[in-house]
Amino acid sequence: MHRSREWLFERIRRARREHGLSGRELAVRFKVSRNTVKKALESPVPPKRKSPPPRKSVLEPVKGFIDAMLREDLDAPSKQKHTVPRIIERLAAEHDFELGRPTTVWDYVSKRRPQIRREALEGRRHLDGMVPQAKRPGEEAEVDFADFWLDLAGQRRKCVLFTLRLSYSGKAVHRPVDRTIGVSYVLAR
Repeated sequence: MHRSREWLFERIRRARREHGLSGRELAVRFKVSRNTVKKALESPVPPKRKSPPPRKSVLEPVKGFIDAMLREDLDAPSKQKHTVPRIIERLAAEHDFELGRPTTVWDYVSKRRPQIRREALEGRRHLDGMVPQAKRPGEEAEVDFADFWLDLAGQRRKCVLFTLRLSYSGKAVHRPVDRTIGVSYVLAR
């Protein structure tokens, strides 16, 4: 059964208090080194484990070539984009590199492909999406007409709805007009 380091440190400290065992006897009893016993007696909390330095990737020498292939794929049709087996083939044939395993290359490509796509779109961001428009007050408006039916004094009439929208403020005016008698109605809100 696996016990935590905190549990082990607590047991070592208790054995020292209750039985007065030496560091060597504690190490033998708990099957740990004397350095571990010393650390346990100095502090009830085990020190944080040091994380090992990050290892260099086996792909380090060819990452630039893989990135170049992925950049070529940005403009290629989907059927012509590089797959992981094809990338491994090209690395072996063109750069005499045979250390890359499919999972290693796949992990790298799955992380790098979206990053390269984002980097490419970064330069073209102004071409995508909307273009902000700045309008000055009273300079521009949009006008539209639409047919609709209005019930007025028990009679149903076909009218035209006049709509004016100011571009700067976004405020709008709507007026129904009865074309048969040329009357403009004011709609109650």
